[in-house]
Amino acid sequence: MPEDPIAHSELAALTRRFEEVAEKHGREFGIIKSDLTAVRLQIGNLDQKVEALDKKIDRNQAQIIELLTQLVGQRPDAG
Repeated sequence: MPEDPIAHSELAALTRRFEEVAEKHGREFGIIKSDLTAVRLQIGNLDQKVEALDKKIDRNQAQIIELLTQLVGQRPDAG
């Protein structure tokens, strides 16, 4: 039984389209993966900045408490 050239042509076209879509999805996945890596790095940087800010706030609060402690018991008119 001879092979059908039209069926082969259609199969080849479908195969090409499948491979093109698979390649496109592969590229898009690579872009998404790269974007996620960039987001992770940015989150890491933000975490470091938040930690530094927390430490600064803690130092400032300690200074305020120290100054207020020094003021306790002083007369307002004693300057």
